Amino acid sequence: MSTDKKEDPRSIRTKEMFKKAVLQLISEGERASTLTVQKVAKVANLNRTTFYLHYQDIQDLVGQLAHEIMEGISIQILSLIDARDLSEKQQFTKLLDNLYSHRDYLLILFDNDELEVQLFNFIQQLVMKRRENSEKILPENYVSIEIKTASIIGVIMWWIRKGLHYSSDYIAHQIYLLYKG
Repeated sequence: MSTDKKEDPRSIRTKEMFKKAVLQLISEGERASTLTVQKVAKVANLNRTTFYLHYQDIQDLVGQLAHEIMEGISIQILSLIDARDLSEKQQFTKLLDNLYSHRDYLLILFDNDELEVQLFNFIQQLVMKRRENSEKILPENYVSIEIKTASIIGVIMWWIRKGLHYSSDYIAHQIYLLYKG
């Protein structure tokens, strides 16, 4: 006999309605830090009592949503780390394409600082793997993995916040130009 309990489909549907309401409000310009239970419940066409049956507070909902979004992105990014058939530029383009496809949701993560920390870890793994797989012997004074990762993250964070009018291919090429020499 299994001890795993399946979640009630109505509960799942209700949670999805609250999450969609948060995403709608964010896409309309609301900041995650200014969301309230009342605003979210109104957009979801549900009441506050229902909200509190599923979440402790608005931070609980936003935190769960941020975690789900980051989990989905991380699965995509982790597949890039071991991709040997892609050049570094192709890897960054694919990474940026993934981030671009989630751009509306990434704003939620900016308020939680989860995005920057997670991206740093993934990019650091990507840089380390590329260096391990490199045929070239790197000079002793080569830029450190942490500094390279931090600068790449800086470019990516700027791009998501203010530079989305640039294509992912263009940004990947710019990152490539920064580090090809």
